Amino acid sequence: MVLDFRILGPLEVVADAGPVALGGARQRATLAILLLSANRVVSVDRLAEDLYAGAAPVTAVTQVQRQVSELRKALGATAIETRPPGYRVRVTHDGFDLHRFERAAAEGSRALAESDAQRAADLLREALALWRGPPLADFGYHSFAQGSVERLEEMRLAAVEDRIDADLALGRHADLVGELEELVGEQQLRERPRGQLMLALYRSGRQAEALDVYRGTREALVREFGIEPSPDLQTLERAILNQDPALAPSGGARSSLSSPRQAERSLLVVSRRADDVDGLLALAQPLATRGHELIVTRLVADAADLEPAARALNARRKTLTVRARAAAFTSADPAADIARLGTIHDAVLVLLDAPPGLDSDRLPDEVARVLERSPADVAILSHEVELNAGEGIFVPFGGGEHEWAALELGAWLADATGAVLKLVGTKADERAGRRDASRLLADASLAVQRVVGVETEPILAEATEESLVAAVNAATVIAVGISPRWRRDGIGVTRRALVRKARPPVLLVQRGPCPGGLAPPESRTRFTWSLESS
Repeated sequence: MVLDFRILGPLEVVADAGPVALGGARQRATLAILLLSANRVVSVDRLAEDLYAGAAPVTAVTQVQRQVSELRKALGATAIETRPPGYRVRVTHDGFDLHRFERAAAEGSRALAESDAQRAADLLREALALWRGPPLADFGYHSFAQGSVERLEEMRLAAVEDRIDADLALGRHADLVGELEELVGEQQLRERPRGQLMLALYRSGRQAEALDVYRGTREALVREFGIEPSPDLQTLERAILNQDPALAPSGGARSSLSSPRQAERSLLVVSRRADDVDGLLALAQPLATRGHELIVTRLVADAADLEPAARALNARRKTLTVRARAAAFTSADPAADIARLGTIHDAVLVLLDAPPGLDSDRLPDEVARVLERSPADVAILSHEVELNAGEGIFVPFGGGEHEWAALELGAWLADATGAVLKLVGTKADERAGRRDASRLLADASLAVQRVVGVETEPILAEATEESLVAAVNAATVIAVGISPRWRRDGIGVTRRALVRKARPPVLLVQRGPCPGGLAPPESRTRFTWSLESS
């Protein structure tokens, strides 16, 4: 039976004879979770955690097994594979609407970069026609889907903006004004459609209205975030003021706000305390040398602290050797503001200082809400980093989802600083019949070195907290993935031991739905590290 899986709208599975009847809400949610990690193994623990929003009952594993069994009856026995420590749904590129969208959108973006505007417009319209409504529309309020839904919407918007650029290049500016005004109304702080609207208005002989759009954009950004528009938007305003001949339709070029997507992405630094900004920047500045812009923000609770916080940030920004913007603002809902900043600035990483109580049995509510809502990987720094101390970047690694994100961040940092990347695994346990982790560490090293050529070394330690702490105490930084059960268990027992007892600073990392800092530039969804292809 040939199956077509669809998540760009309500969840659907279509076979040769028509739509496949799926079971109840929990069965459909199980399939949705598997599809969000299509062709990758999802552990039973994570399925239970996501299905029950962090409050899994004692029967959760049995419930997961039952849902998978029922799905196999509906989809066929081979649709979902059992792969320790969980399950994998196998989909082909042609049998999954998300993969078809990504392929057509990427081809359209490449055509646009090559000034083939007509082909770009055709491909991007083909990609956008796959959308039947909001992604996973029947799971919009489920915590497991929220981050992915936001990222999928971001992908759709990027494709819409690329298609608009293609239409602008084809001289369709007059037809685009109404659509762009609606898009700007929906995405009030998104700069790219505002630049496109300015260009469409200017080409339609409405120069004054184009400049009004810029002024409104600047007022909104200063009011909301205390920052000026991007250099690209400022350049476009000056070109309109000067009636620059280069603004005329070129027949195929991108508009002035349309650079390749990887170059547009940022590294977001968020501090709640003045004395933590330098510690975060010591880590963020080398990471930003891969071409990402630094967005440095300070959130303050009291308006009386706003001006001194902004002055201090601006002074610190002038000392940085990478491209950076900085702003301070008051926030009554930091988690929502952090998620919004990450989305607006297309963050590859959100770097936070550690709040009090991070090592408690339960995560502080604000941190939990950031992890649930962030569109990007999140890294929480326990205390200040000294990059000229220690023996390298140490990553305790067991192959879990968030541990891959920690490994990626560790490799990124090692590459940026010239440090050695050391992967820490467990020694063999002959009584339990368990071999050591050296093969897993080797596979992970080879997978990472396909993307970035860092020097790696394995370290084996006994499977105890004391042995792990001793093994990593020589590190410059310890990057470790957060527990997959963080909603219930906080950062996890082992991570608590590292935060409390290890000498080096600890970076606690959660994998987000968007591509990370080492992903190829053409990636639109999460870049997958694969041991099978290493």
